[in-house]
Amino acid sequence: MPSHEVPSAKTLLSNRGMAVMLAALAMLGPFSVDTYLPAFPNIEQSLHATPIEVQQSLTAYMFSFAVMILWHGALSDAFGRRNIILGSLALFAIASLGCAAAHSVEYLWAFRMLQGISAGAGVVIGRAIIRDLHGGAAATRLLSLVTMIFSLAPAIAPILGGWIVKLLDWRSVFLFLFIYAVLLLWYCYKRLPETLPPENRQAFNVQFLMRSYGQVLGSRMFYLKAGTVAFNFAGLFLYVAAAPAFITHHLKLGPDGFGWQFIPAVAGIFLGALTANRLAGKIPVGRQMAIGFVSLVGAAAGNVLYHSLYPPSIPWSVIPLFFYTWGMSVVTPGMTLLVLDLFPEIRGVVASCQSFVQTMLSALVAGLVAPLLSQTVLWLALGQLGFALIAMTLWLRARTLHRRIGSPLPVKEGAQ
Repeated sequence: MPSHEVPSAKTLLSNRGMAVMLAALAMLGPFSVDTYLPAFPNIEQSLHATPIEVQQSLTAYMFSFAVMILWHGALSDAFGRRNIILGSLALFAIASLGCAAAHSVEYLWAFRMLQGISAGAGVVIGRAIIRDLHGGAAATRLLSLVTMIFSLAPAIAPILGGWIVKLLDWRSVFLFLFIYAVLLLWYCYKRLPETLPPENRQAFNVQFLMRSYGQVLGSRMFYLKAGTVAFNFAGLFLYVAAAPAFITHHLKLGPDGFGWQFIPAVAGIFLGALTANRLAGKIPVGRQMAIGFVSLVGAAAGNVLYHSLYPPSIPWSVIPLFFYTWGMSVVTPGMTLLVLDLFPEIRGVVASCQSFVQTMLSALVAGLVAPLLSQTVLWLALGQLGFALIAMTLWLRARTLHRRIGSPLPVKEGAQ
């Protein structure tokens, strides 16, 4: 549909409708990972593959996801938000069909890479769409609403995948992803507006892109602000990556006990995003950040203190996750918008770079930090506290640097 025929977002969708759409797009990521994890044994048997070979299908996805996430924003800056999202959904649907039809593990790797190439477009471009439409407190409210809805995906995905595998087979997991992508493609084609008109787009050429990426990745302020979000998330992702050891080995729970970890974490994300939504525009940015950091650093410190004195137990070993993720979700929406506002003319590129930083740090946590620290719950708690303190240090450093250059942070998020 030509861009001039696409009605504006404000006439097509309410803020809640836009939040649901953008959250559904962002959910492609966790659905692509978590729904098929319960199917690993079935895939091994069906494709006559080793556990390592099946595990590499996840590695192939994560690698292509991380690399391509650098380009989604730049492509949307040049060709429009709507066009890239529609194209990525179509590619994801094709890749999902390919995964369902794979007759060898090598074919599964290839189509998982295609899924990774396309799955990140929604989360990256969604942030740019929000900033195209709104500024200040309104953008924070919409972003926090997206986070509230999106937070349900990590809890729903593994449960849904487990039931699909139990009732049907592993190929049905990818057929579900295909149907999800097709329905979302149809809905976005009908309702998603173009929020970046042609006159505001940037030329797509190598020289411009290299200059844009150099501008963002060469900015100290970008690393301070994007790093704040990334290290906060790393404190949560450490427990996600270590979940099998944490749940089954340390807490002595069975495969059906993962809810003890994920329900408090998801509840904290949801309620923290709701709190950020309510606070947006009502208190200074610095105060909102302080509230979030008091909660997440306090939770991590309390976690360390408890496991220094007592052995792991339910519910005391999982309660800190609720307060950690609550604080994380209070900090994240406002900080994400501050990152995007560093370079308003290339927000798509900024969103891609921010997602790349977070994805790379998460991959490092999953591949190196989690296996090392999952030996004891105390080590996990210390690791989470370390990530939280790094994030808080980066935020405080960003505030100090703002004052030095005479560019203070907005008093309230509504300030332009």
